[in-house]
Formats: sequence, C-alpha cells, structure tokens
Amino acid sequence: MGRPPIDVPFDRDGSGRFLPWLVALMVYLAALAVSGALMLERALDGWDRGLMGTLTVELPPASAGNDGGLAATLKDLAAAPGVLSARPLSRAEMTALLAPWLGPSVPNDLALPQLVDVRIDPARLDETALAARLGRDAMGAAIDDQRVWLDRLARLVRMAEIVAAGIVCLIGAAAVLTVIFTMQAGMAVHRDVIELLHLVGARDGYIARQFQRQALRLSLWGGGAGIVLALATLLALAHAGDAARALGTTGPSLPSLTLVPTQLAALILLPVAAALLAMVTARLTVIRALTRMP
Repeated sequence: MGRPPIDVPFDRDGSGRFLPWLVALMVYLAALAVSGALMLERALDGWDRGLMGTLTVELPPASAGNDGGLAATLKDLAAAPGVLSARPLSRAEMTALLAPWLGPSVPNDLALPQLVDVRIDPARLDETALAARLGRDAMGAAIDDQRVWLDRLARLVRMAEIVAAGIVCLIGAAAVLTVIFTMQAGMAVHRDVIELLHLVGARDGYIARQFQRQALRLSLWGGGAGIVLALATLLALAHAGDAARALGTTGPSLPSLTLVPTQLAALILLPVAAALLAMVTARLTVIRALTRMP
C-alpha cells in the first residue's frame, strides 16, 4: 500500500537499459581509484610511525685493525643530548636488509658499510651539531635521516591522491551526463504519456518523481554490482600480494593491498552516493525539460 504509483511505463522501453551497466562501470573505477588512494595513505601513516624518532648513522666498512670509526661514533652518540640509544647492526641484519636486492646469500668477502640504529628524542636532538661532531671524530660518518625521503614520499602520495580525486570527479561528471542523456531519451519515448498526465492535472513534480525513482532504482542495481566487482578485485589483489610476499618475490616495503573496516565502509557508500547523484540529476533534468513543454 505504501508504494507510490508509477504511471510512466518504463518497462516498455529500453531508454534505461544501459544505465545500470554504465553506473556499475563508473562505481567500479571510482572504487579502485579511491581504494588506491586510501592504501597509499595507510602505508604512509605506517612508514611515518615506524620512522618516528629514529635515524641511521652510516660508517665506512671495517677492516683489519680499523673499526671504521664505530667506537668514536658510539661514544659521540652516547654523549649527545636527545639520543636515547645507539645499536650497530650485525652483518646478519645487514644481509637481511640487502636480501630484496642482492638475494638471500650475500658473499662473505663483500665489504658492507656499517650502520648504527639510533633512537632519538626529536625535541631535544640538535642534528646539525651531531653531524658536525661525527664528521670530526669519525671520518666518513654520515647521518641518514629517513624523514627526508619520507617527506618526498609524502609529496608523491599527495599527488596520487589529487589524481585519484580528479579521476573520481571525472567519473562523477560522466555519470551525470549519462543520466541526463538517459532521462532525455526516456522523456522522448514517453512524451505521449507525459502529455496525458498533464491533461489530467499531474504537476511537473509528480512526473519528475516517476523518473527520479526509476533513475534511483537502476543506479542502485548498477552501483551494487560495481562495488561487488571492485571488492572482489581488491580481495584478489590482496591474496596475490600475500602470496608474493610469502614466496619472497616482493620487497617488504611494498604497501599492503588491504583496507581497514572504516575504509571498506567508505567504499560501500559509493553506490549510495552514485544513486543519489543519479536521482538528483534525473529530477533536475526532467523538471527543466517539463518547463519547456507547452
């Protein structure tokens, strides 16, 4: 009883036949673009937390009778304000770091630089003074502050997010144009029915509601199919990434191809947003066309 009547016979024409398929494709592409941006943002947050309060000191390789300045470096780090701890990495740890590029077996005669993992209090550390002191006491010592490349990576992520937002905007514009064309075609097909409704006293808003409900229904079907395909694609990519990491064919620094529940909820809202956009576009299109009819 509560279902509103439908006086326009939409089931007798094919004006909206392709609308669900086009909306499904647009939601699918938009979901992939948004999920890619969310994954990059999540990976950047993880790298940021992992590097918070750390830096690395690189020293020349040690040789017989020469520790490469390791002892002097550790002494300077222990005396520097803001340095919480300093630990030289073992050769096994260095080999593990180089494994993604050189493979699991690094030759024993390969001279590797010495790395010192330093935990710091950024608020208390004077990095410029520490670098000058290390350069004076340990020849060849250099501070590798990961925040520098992390800032560059953050700029790349922001650019990727802007590109993703631009893609979503273009997809939204294409969806609006598609709905406008579909509604105009539908009104041309049902022109006689619309004129008859006008004759019996139907207002423009009543007729527009007929078309906007049709657009909402078709867009919900298409958006639902598109988001299901998008989630299936993301699930397949996540499984492929996990399998590649298990086989050791990808580097450990690659971002995880998974989303947290809040991000998944944001993706699931895409079909609803697409359907509402289609409904509003349909109403405005029909109202504008009806005002021009005699």
